[in-house]
Amino acid sequence: MTRVMVPDDANVFGALFDGTLPQERIFLETSDGRVVRQGDVPEATARLAALLAAQGVGKGRLVGAILEKSPEAILLYLAVCRLGAVYLPIHIGLTDAEIAHIIRDAEPRLVVCDPARSAAVEAAGAARILTLAASGSGSLTAQSRELPGLTALAPVSPDEPNAMVYTSGTTGRPKGALLSAGAVIWNARSLAACWEITPDDVLLHANPMAYGLFGTTTPAMAGGAAMILLPKFDTDAVIATLPRATIFAGVPTYYSRLMADPRFDRALCSRMRLFVTGSAPMRADAFEAFAERSGHRLLDRYGLTEALIATSNRVRDWRGCDSSGPPLPGSALRIVDGEGHEVPAGTVGMIELRQPHPFLGYWRDAAKTQAAFRDGWFVTGDFGRVDAEGFVSVLGRGADLIITGGLNVYPKEVEVELNALPGVAESAVIGVPHPDFGEAVMAVVQLADPAEAFDEAGAVAALRATLSGYKVPKRVVALAELPRNTLGKIQKNLLRQRFLGAFDSATGP
Repeated sequence: MTRVMVPDDANVFGALFDGTLPQERIFLETSDGRVVRQGDVPEATARLAALLAAQGVGKGRLVGAILEKSPEAILLYLAVCRLGAVYLPIHIGLTDAEIAHIIRDAEPRLVVCDPARSAAVEAAGAARILTLAASGSGSLTAQSRELPGLTALAPVSPDEPNAMVYTSGTTGRPKGALLSAGAVIWNARSLAACWEITPDDVLLHANPMAYGLFGTTTPAMAGGAAMILLPKFDTDAVIATLPRATIFAGVPTYYSRLMADPRFDRALCSRMRLFVTGSAPMRADAFEAFAERSGHRLLDRYGLTEALIATSNRVRDWRGCDSSGPPLPGSALRIVDGEGHEVPAGTVGMIELRQPHPFLGYWRDAAKTQAAFRDGWFVTGDFGRVDAEGFVSVLGRGADLIITGGLNVYPKEVEVELNALPGVAESAVIGVPHPDFGEAVMAVVQLADPAEAFDEAGAVAALRATLSGYKVPKRVVALAELPRNTLGKIQKNLLRQRFLGAFDSATGP
């Protein structure tokens, strides 16, 4: 297999810059026909690095990126790596206020943004701004085109920062997590090995630019795979391009949309080697239906901002919908109780991680960083369990745990039963204040057919046959759409706010 990464005491993606890879091999291509070959990467990134350096970007400096997906956007990240600077991805779909919070908090030396977001970036007080459109046009490419390339690579040690990624903000205001060069390299290499990525692979890349870099793009680089970039997920575009690909990665929403199209079948997937899912849970029936339709069992993995991808099934593992695989090689995972004591296999508790390159901490928040670790283990804030073989099942965020009448309810256990009810497309179980129980279990469902009437009493009665009484929701409400963030995760914090007073007048059960 072509070696793309370099030793941990050198620059992050050095082999992409030194011309040792086959020059004519495709590195990136777009659905509209633009192609970047391996031989183009050294010169293109050297010119971009020269422009960044002229803007005052150097080792350790932050470079914000608010961009649509494009070859130039990925080359920009590699140019940041050349300089030993720190990449700050910001999702282009955030509101002006959310963008302003990140820019004012991080104070990047330079922000490269889509022209449509330049006014918001300027209003947020960014010191320096360059533009880059999805087409590749903009001041970034215009100003770098004629520059002599900055060919020297800044040496980067494993414990120096490579990126700062802001948390998705499903439970509170986003905070910046600093990721080391060692963590980025180790994670990419480990995933390339788990997923058996080689130069013969072609990744069909439909994930957002800001959230699809680590865990999608970097493992492809580590394995030497080519990439086809789609601007975003679009069912028609994926179906048209899938016959040219061998790997596809996406959230469960992508797969449900593919399954809704009769063109998606085994013949379409005949060249495919691997479908990867994650970022949100998937219904068991949908998981099995996908395997029957496509001939492929989805490969699930578990990740979080601070740890990148922490666990993953491997290609040769038998894969079920309830397992996110074992910890990546070189790392460890444990399940602990409220006092931090490890619990037996199969017992639900808090997930903690120990990785060879732990995240460097939260931006300008030493207290929060210290609180995130316990005896060298990173406290994820997620609940789950581990089976006897070391495979992890994630049950949800600790903030989602419901304590009703002194008893613990893990939302996923209830959501599995709700999702099995006829007519329910997806569900979210939350805890809301209750005058007698402290918290009450409440469920919000999205129906497969919004025009259908929903029988709340019938749903509750059905759940009583499969769940202990204290786990049965006291209310089940149907919404046309569940609120989601840009990764497709249901925003339970918004649901809790919406239904905060649902039981204000309640007495008794």
